Amino acid sequence: MYESVFIARQDVTAAQVDGLVETFERVITDGGGSVPKKESWGLKTLAYKIKKNRKGHYTLMNLDAPASAVHEMERQMRISEDVLRYITIRVEKFEEGPSVMMRSRDRDDRSRRGRDDRESRRDGSESEVAEEDKPTEASAETMEKSEGDNE
Repeated sequence: MYESVFIARQDVTAAQVDGLVETFERVITDGGGSVPKKESWGLKTLAYKIKKNRKGHYTLMNLDAPASAVHEMERQMRISEDVLRYITIRVEKFEEGPSVMMRSRDRDDRSRRGRDDRESRRDGSESEVAEEDKPTEASAETMEKSEGDNE
């Protein structure tokens, strides 16, 4: 059992990335294995440029296949100009449910929501002022008197 992640160039379309996944899946099935799970993590920014690319399409595949099939898939990845990097790791068992990267997407959505709320308050729209922060009539009168003293 293996987990394989590869990064495709930023200028290929999502359909072309799916085509690459199908190609690699076919190599595995022809070698006597199976691909129980595939996840597309989407277009992400790379930590550093790879072959003049700043972003890449990330894809995870769980592979239940013999080593020879995995070696052939990796050979195909090396040949492909669309694949920037790949890594295949042997695992004892597959992770149940969505991968950590897919779960982190949910967290990103939540943090964006919070950031949008804060930005709208800065703009003045939808501002919520607590009761104790609202000016009272007495404080308004005091302010008028102090302004008169300064003149």
